[in-house]
Amino acid sequence: MAEINAQIIKQLRTRTNAGVMDCKEALKEAGGDMEQAVDFLRKKGLATALKRAGRQTSEGLIHSYIHTGGKIGVLVEVNCETDFVAKTDEFRMFVKNLAMHIAATKPLGIRTEDIPKEVIQREEEIYRAQAAEAGKPEKIEDKIVQGKMEKFYKESCLLDQQYVKDPDITIQDLIHDIVTKTGENITVRRFVRYQLGGE
Repeated sequence: MAEINAQIIKQLRTRTNAGVMDCKEALKEAGGDMEQAVDFLRKKGLATALKRAGRQTSEGLIHSYIHTGGKIGVLVEVNCETDFVAKTDEFRMFVKNLAMHIAATKPLGIRTEDIPKEVIQREEEIYRAQAAEAGKPEKIEDKIVQGKMEKFYKESCLLDQQYVKDPDITIQDLIHDIVTKTGENITVRRFVRYQLGGE
């Protein structure tokens, strides 16, 4: 077990923005292992984020991002609980990075239920036709369609997408991280993505 001293606690605080007592507890739980302590704090943060999920978010920020010489534009609204957090560099950077992510990945909605039913139907029909074309039995056809639809949702729903700057985490994970750091509930309220010549 590695020694838990002020220096290792400071390193963990720098990496996670967690409080001193939380860092001490995490390092104790992890037997002094830095990576395990980070994982412990992230899991704890996730639990904290879920507790905060019901709290009202009426403050926040609307951010605009223009990409590739004016060919792609994004407007995104992200809400938090207080004006104080909305003005922090941490929150502003998060919203900016989110807008850049949206520009790069073209999500169709924030969550699954935001995707129009006709788009979902069209995708299912295409996947079913592909499975039938390949001569798959109906039972297997259903599983193929279900698997392809799950992949479609992961690519099309903002919260389920892999974060472009760190593909090991999703946008939902990124939100949980910022909730842990700010101590407030944070929600992506809406976004619009424009592409020159697009629909």
